[in-house]
Amino acid sequence: MSPLQTVDWLIIAAYFAIILGLAWWIIRKRQNTTADYFLAGRHLGWFIVGASIFASNIGSEHLVGLAGSGATDGVAMAHYELHAWCLLVLGWIMVPFYMRSKIFTMPEFLERRFSPQARTVLSGISLIAYVLTKIAVGVFAGGVVFAVLLPDINFLGMDSFWVGSILVIIITGLYTVLGGMSAVAYTEALQTIVLVVGSALVTIFGLSYLGGWSELRSIAGSEMFNLWKPLVPEGVEGTWAPVKEAGKMAWYFNDNYPWLGMLFCAPIIGLWYWCTDQYIVQRALSAPNETEARRGSIMAACFKLLPVFIFIIPGMICYALAVSGRVPVLQQELLGSDGLVIRDNAQQAFPLMVAHVLPVGVRGMVVAGLLAALMSSLAGVFNACSTLFTIDFYSRLKPNVSQERLVWVGRIATAVMVLIGLMWLPVIRGGKGLYDYLQGVQAYLAPPIFVVFFAGVFHKRLNAKGCLAALYTGLALGIMRLAIDTPVKLATDFRYAEGSFLWIVNNVFFQYYSLMIFLVSLAVMFIVSYLTEAPSYEQITGLTYGTITDEHRRTSRASWNKWDVVSSATVVVLILVAYITFVG
Repeated sequence: MSPLQTVDWLIIAAYFAIILGLAWWIIRKRQNTTADYFLAGRHLGWFIVGASIFASNIGSEHLVGLAGSGATDGVAMAHYELHAWCLLVLGWIMVPFYMRSKIFTMPEFLERRFSPQARTVLSGISLIAYVLTKIAVGVFAGGVVFAVLLPDINFLGMDSFWVGSILVIIITGLYTVLGGMSAVAYTEALQTIVLVVGSALVTIFGLSYLGGWSELRSIAGSEMFNLWKPLVPEGVEGTWAPVKEAGKMAWYFNDNYPWLGMLFCAPIIGLWYWCTDQYIVQRALSAPNETEARRGSIMAACFKLLPVFIFIIPGMICYALAVSGRVPVLQQELLGSDGLVIRDNAQQAFPLMVAHVLPVGVRGMVVAGLLAALMSSLAGVFNACSTLFTIDFYSRLKPNVSQERLVWVGRIATAVMVLIGLMWLPVIRGGKGLYDYLQGVQAYLAPPIFVVFFAGVFHKRLNAKGCLAALYTGLALGIMRLAIDTPVKLATDFRYAEGSFLWIVNNVFFQYYSLMIFLVSLAVMFIVSYLTEAPSYEQITGLTYGTITDEHRRTSRASWNKWDVVSSATVVVLILVAYITFVG
């Protein structure tokens, strides 16, 4: 039986009416050019840019996966959420290069810095990554939410999980395909407000139901409030197990997050995601100038400080309510016979809180916020996919095609990507958890992309051959790990022979494997570049720090003032405060 009452449904209906009304208002505007459809005509203001970046990021993996991680591991995964500083790197370091080059896509920037081949390779990697992570994960989370809130639905032999997954795609796809980037950005700005308010209510009512913050700390224990120690049961000593007990292979267990891996691997993934991923950076590219793009990035950094408190903490509250027995249904759904949280069930933590802790009326508003996150995240990736395929592949194969034709092709590309994402769902259902799955895949695909962008911007001597070698090498290593991991995820009874090469690769911490990919890709890029001819510095003028002109410096300096610096410094201080707070 659905936990939603009539008043909840009325609130949800009102939310959909407002979203569809806003989308229709945008759709009515003619969008016949690629700049209009894919970059909203480059007219988005800084608040819309910031809110759109945040809403695109905060989707299924947070509402379902991050809250589930809070229920099992406490604040350990807050490392990824405290990477708001990466958005400052986007605004202050990368945005000047992107805005100066007037690009549509991130692969297009690589073409200007390196070569057309680099653009093609990155476009292909990005599309693969979107299928494996953003599209499939978004669809999966929509199914999880519907399975909890509407468990009795059954249509044409499909349970509520599949009905919800498909329904989320159809609703989101309609306004995304028709309205393009403008519809996505403006609806995301509204969805950000609904999402933040709704999720904050879960924290507020959850703490009230539990008995306050002190009660949460008492039940959850200091370990769940420690950013570092829970990551490896043996603490710092566990990190050196590979050295001390190499013969016993004591370091290959990947059920936890090693602090050393998190310290060095998480920033690589964060900088790749926030500074080089089309899915995120496309919003900054939609700003009219460097000033608006930078301020939008700073605004997004401010928003990014919230997830620890509105997603992870609710997951921990759900855990506390379950183990204390104050909400019997949570105890039944989350805990096993041994009294420990069942990891696969933990990803229901957030929707379970909504269904069984919130009062009527408030529940409807929070469900609206939950749906806002699912829809905004999917809308963003739909638009990013269509942009990459249309601009980086189709328009290069058909250079004389009309602008209207390119827009039409982008819409078709979106539909195809969605179907592929649906087919990948069984792999995610077989994994250890939504957030584990997401971070693992990103850790395998991100390092070579991070290397070619940041090394390319900071070092003018690196050339196209080094870039391609790094991309191919890193991609091969990442796909190898994915290929080895996938059979284990698909078949619950499948395991590699203990001690074999495949077993070692499958069980090594994914953060350590990611660091290996990073180091190998970086070494390959430098070695190949220095063994081959130097790039034409005239061709890459303004695309690296070593080729910036005095005019470029003056233009960039004129784009910011002291308040931009103050707001950025405030974000950094708040991040440090969070790290100091969550140390046990």
